[in-house]
Amino acid sequence: MEHMYELKNTDTIISPSLIYYEEIIRENIKKAIRTAGSPERLWPHVKSHKSKDMVRMQMEYGITKFKTATVAEAEMAAEAGAEKVILAYPLIGPNMERFVKLAKAYPDTVFYGVEDDLAQFEALSGVCVEHDAVLPMLVDVNMGMNRTGVPIERLEELYRSASSLPGLRLCGMHCYDGNHNNKDAAVRQAEVDDTDKKVSDIMERLNRDGICCELAVAGGTPSFPCHAGATRWYLSPGTAFITDAGYYMNLPDLAFIPGAAVMTRVISHPAKGVFTTDLGYKAIASDPAGQRGYIVGLEDAVPIIHSEEHWAFRLEDENRIPAIGTCLYVIPTHICPTTALYPEILVAKDGQVADRWQVTARNRRITY
Repeated sequence: MEHMYELKNTDTIISPSLIYYEEIIRENIKKAIRTAGSPERLWPHVKSHKSKDMVRMQMEYGITKFKTATVAEAEMAAEAGAEKVILAYPLIGPNMERFVKLAKAYPDTVFYGVEDDLAQFEALSGVCVEHDAVLPMLVDVNMGMNRTGVPIERLEELYRSASSLPGLRLCGMHCYDGNHNNKDAAVRQAEVDDTDKKVSDIMERLNRDGICCELAVAGGTPSFPCHAGATRWYLSPGTAFITDAGYYMNLPDLAFIPGAAVMTRVISHPAKGVFTTDLGYKAIASDPAGQRGYIVGLEDAVPIIHSEEHWAFRLEDENRIPAIGTCLYVIPTHICPTTALYPEILVAKDGQVADRWQVTARNRRITY
């Protein structure tokens, strides 16, 4: 695996730089499609890359629906020609009007919002009526992660209440479950089966009573294969297409290969057994807690100091310490916030930089 990430002709590449590996990413896209059964069933999240070029690459394989976390990401997906876009984040404050204006500006794309609170649904209803708009909506369901979403025991009541509000057209459920990430695939499947059954029962009752609730979009990278077998819902992995060290090391059953690395250079040998790189935490995500990335070929190097512009490591075998100026490739533990640190991505193919992608939705606003 070590030589998969090495680049030729690095003399003109500044460090640190974010590298995406086209061949690996294309294989990950194909693998996600096989897992889902078809590209039509995938509704992938764009937050891992925030790149219009990546959206277009996925569209080459027949993926036309995308999930987003910001209004800027939603605009980016629409600009790329997405058929359907979910803004999978509660609409509050000025984001309500921004999103409604965005939806009216791109009539060829169907935009869905999510909320998990009746007062927020009512406020959004008022904005839609004011702008003479009807916005398709999903109720955000708390699948046990306790981050956003209405608890399942209150889900049906909220859905029934919100379904009658003017300016909104309730269509179904948004069911993200980042908590379903147990390393044991059987345990993960059982947890998914339990919550999916509860939500499915509620959807059936609503539809039986003539309240439209046909659409469900579920899962993240760890759980989407579980939902694929348990339901006929749409599936919304995000990181899978790029994949980082966190999922690769903790969830080996997923079999997606890390498709991104940060190229860094050794800048110092400050002490015996220690080498320092220029990969500070301004260039690689500072979450989660613990090790923030792994050096390809030197995975046993132990981080000892990580600051804004420096990352120092210790190796027991001094003979393996790379020379000053050596290019190293670090697989981030968490690729999503790492990508957001860069204005552009260098795209590697056949061992050299073949393209440059802008991180289109890195900022919170594009137009709207």
